[in-house]
Amino acid sequence: MGDIEENDALPKNKPSTEKDVSDELELRMKKYLRGESANLEALKDKKLKGQLAAKEQLYGKSAQAAAKAEKWLMPSEGGYLEAEGLEKTWRIKQETIAHEIDISGSRKQYDIILPELGPYTLDFTSSGRYMAVGGRKGHLGIVDMINLSLIRELQVRETVRDVVFLHNELFFAAAQKRYPYIYNREGTELHCLKEHGPVLRLQFLKNHFLLATINKFGQLRYQDVTMGSMVGNFRTGSGRTNVMQVNPFNGVVSLGHSAGTVTMWKPTSSAPLVKMLCHHGPVSALAFHSNGHLMATAGKDKKVKLWDLRKFEVLQSLPGHANTLDFSQKGLLACGNGSLIQVLRDVSGTQNYSRYMTHSMVKGYQVEKLVFRPYEDVLGIGHSMGWSSILIPGAGEPNFDSWVANPFETSKQRREKEIRTLLDKLPPETIMLDPSKIGTVKPKGEMPTKKEREAEIEAAVEATKGMKLKKKTKGRNKPGKMIQKKQEAVARVKRPYMEQKIQEEEKMSRKKQKTIEGVELPKSLQRFARKKASS
Repeated sequence: MGDIEENDALPKNKPSTEKDVSDELELRMKKYLRGESANLEALKDKKLKGQLAAKEQLYGKSAQAAAKAEKWLMPSEGGYLEAEGLEKTWRIKQETIAHEIDISGSRKQYDIILPELGPYTLDFTSSGRYMAVGGRKGHLGIVDMINLSLIRELQVRETVRDVVFLHNELFFAAAQKRYPYIYNREGTELHCLKEHGPVLRLQFLKNHFLLATINKFGQLRYQDVTMGSMVGNFRTGSGRTNVMQVNPFNGVVSLGHSAGTVTMWKPTSSAPLVKMLCHHGPVSALAFHSNGHLMATAGKDKKVKLWDLRKFEVLQSLPGHANTLDFSQKGLLACGNGSLIQVLRDVSGTQNYSRYMTHSMVKGYQVEKLVFRPYEDVLGIGHSMGWSSILIPGAGEPNFDSWVANPFETSKQRREKEIRTLLDKLPPETIMLDPSKIGTVKPKGEMPTKKEREAEIEAAVEATKGMKLKKKTKGRNKPGKMIQKKQEAVARVKRPYMEQKIQEEEKMSRKKQKTIEGVELPKSLQRFARKKASS
């Protein structure tokens, strides 16, 4: 309640004097300060007092910088539907929202009816400026969402199962009947990826420039679109699936299978990183939160489950069925089944989702795919009769970073961004469940140190020497025989340590041999190099 009162206390008009500006900054700074400052007068240690005073000053400067950034760099604020009294937000219709918004907002509500070419699938660029559409009957197109103008459309005259943009709006991939194809913005076919076969789903990993596909034989493939090389080709072993999604946090590809399991893959491993049983029936849809720690799954057992990927535990299980799922940038979850669309919201911030909005399509329309448009409160719907767009207040991030995704970028900025992203391209080896481990210090290995090994040998030898031998029959208890038996027992204890030491030395010598062979000698010394034995 305190934050709301502080926000309401901010002056709504533009400040006219320096005093008004300073007052507004002080109000904004209260959100970023770390509570009340420490009482430094009671301290007797002058050095500690000076250090704490410097830290308090630094905290004040950082809070002031954050308040200035909020004022000038984040002018827009997100908002949700607020119900009054006994009113429910999920009862509010799209027609009611259209009457309360401006003309530019009402243009984002539309229906494109193409019954002969559907059902349609959609994909947006990272900035939300462009949308690619693909109809099952072979219709492909690119739409500018700001001007609502059609840039290019083409008819490929065969089945189209999925479309996805590559690193920008200039290239997109389409999963067609026999092979996936790559087209440019003008509709020209650039590549036919015959190695992938009849692909059912496509996903593009933007940070790694990898195109991931799953075909109808259950084969998962990764292809580097910059070099054209095949990075990974794995047989999943779980049969045919058309449920595929990429975790935006770590780049791990997840597949939903007919046995109710979800497997997670990376391009450098032929076995799944994780295989978890999510439903007691086939998995029908899959989606990831933008933070990468929350996964939503839907199954034929008529349940929608939310999973914590840090513990691989169920956070919430909701009744209902969904053929498609999608998370918005602000964490709203859209579920589509038949002609009904539900949007769920985490009101309390404790990963407890409840119904926020509902929308019913025209009777007979079957929802194929739901996609939230980035940086807009818009939900794109691909259905059996075309595609539509509805307004979902609070879905998109209100302030975009022009260095990350600029919907108004020029061709020069696009070229510079393309070069920058290529230079920052991540290798496939960086894809892992916890990418925060990259760059950290390798933990101490399990191999004991030399001192620990010597101490262990000495302790084992002392224990052997102190062991009492059994008394034998006459003639076998001589002192010489007893000493010999003790020496044999000590040798038996030392043997495994000595064998391990010999193996390590051999391993080190082989490594040295390889490095020596790998070093190319100068021409004047090459005649003295050891020649390899001819086989």
